[in-house]
Amino acid sequence: MTASDPNRLIASLVRDQVNLDLKTADVCFLAGLYLRADKAGLASFEEDLLIDLFEQVCDVVEPAAENPRKRATHAIQRLREQRMLARVDGAGIVRAGEYALTRLAAAVIEYFLADEALTRESLSLLTGTLRAQLADILATARKAHNDEDWRQRVVAPLRITVGDMVAGIERRQRGLDAQQEEIQAEIASLLSNDWFSAIDRCQSLLDATTHTLRELNEILLRDTHHFVALLQDIQALAVSAENVEAEGAAQRVIEHVDRIGAWGGARQKAWSEYYQYVHRYLRDVVRLDPDRALSQRLRDQIAEWGNRPFHLLAAHAGSICLLRTLEARVERPVVARPKTDREAEPAWVEAENALADIEVLVSRALDEGVDTLAGLTVQVLATLTDDSQYVAAGRIADAAARLARLRSSRERLWLEVGEQLEVEEWTVQGRRKVE
Repeated sequence: MTASDPNRLIASLVRDQVNLDLKTADVCFLAGLYLRADKAGLASFEEDLLIDLFEQVCDVVEPAAENPRKRATHAIQRLREQRMLARVDGAGIVRAGEYALTRLAAAVIEYFLADEALTRESLSLLTGTLRAQLADILATARKAHNDEDWRQRVVAPLRITVGDMVAGIERRQRGLDAQQEEIQAEIASLLSNDWFSAIDRCQSLLDATTHTLRELNEILLRDTHHFVALLQDIQALAVSAENVEAEGAAQRVIEHVDRIGAWGGARQKAWSEYYQYVHRYLRDVVRLDPDRALSQRLRDQIAEWGNRPFHLLAAHAGSICLLRTLEARVERPVVARPKTDREAEPAWVEAENALADIEVLVSRALDEGVDTLAGLTVQVLATLTDDSQYVAAGRIADAAARLARLRSSRERLWLEVGEQLEVEEWTVQGRRKVE
């Protein structure tokens, strides 16, 4: 069963009635076993050793407890049922056996004992090792020839070596999350106990954690992109080799790396909000009331208020009177196009060439001796309708430029050639010779 099938996993947990019920004595007992095994290099514990160690723990946790040996037997049985202890001998119930801590018990005790938070040094070491391992796997993938090479030299390292490194980074991230929670609790405790004297200590805690998160996020942003690029190259080679298993293993590691990168951005954003909140509290509350006089008076007033209800009193504001005359709303007609008969037969008209006609008129005026553009425009426009004069003025100037040589002074005047039309004055010098 894989983690990708959550429904079946949850159903199996419900079917097996999985639960954890650890007392303080149970956790201390497991911690003692964990430390004894680490110090003495023990792989398993005999039953008598378990009972002796439980009695020692019981003397510390519950000195007045009766019949500790019987309590030890029940504790061992209870921990076995919760998969914290496993019997590793093959004698069954015939004689006293040997027991070992399970992975679940070791994980629980390591959480309480190990101070494993993510730091710049640990993250740099892990990311450097992971980068080298991925580059090694990529070089191996380029040389893989068959499915066995892919399975032994690519898939297995991705699942085991790289997976353990990525899991180590995530585990240290969780440790840093727990450390941040402790820092927030410490800041709250300092403000509750020392008030004004705790400002400097709170500021140093905030700055240290902010600096650590900024460094970690920079490393993650830089290295995760490199990791993903290497993994995508491995995945592309697996696709080319049609190896589905290697492709899936690379994709799972990419998802883990993306989650690591997203953690950095999310934690920095959350800490930034907390940082601003604490600074605002220090500035607006603590510094303005260093002796807690205002806050204490507020507490006393709330305590003396008793069970009397609170009320919100508000004055009703009247509407503003606008001193203006009311006008009837004008109904504007709907904009519409007049109806026309679109089925009418086309009519025959004479062909027109306005440009050629204007050119003929301009040529005739030049032959008659007109020597200015304004005079030329006036003479030609006199023969045209008012609707076409604006367009014709430009065509007259164009025809004059092509048929004659134009000359003007440095500052040219604008002269009226009609009631609503002016042109820039030019001197027209004779007709050009056509070669």
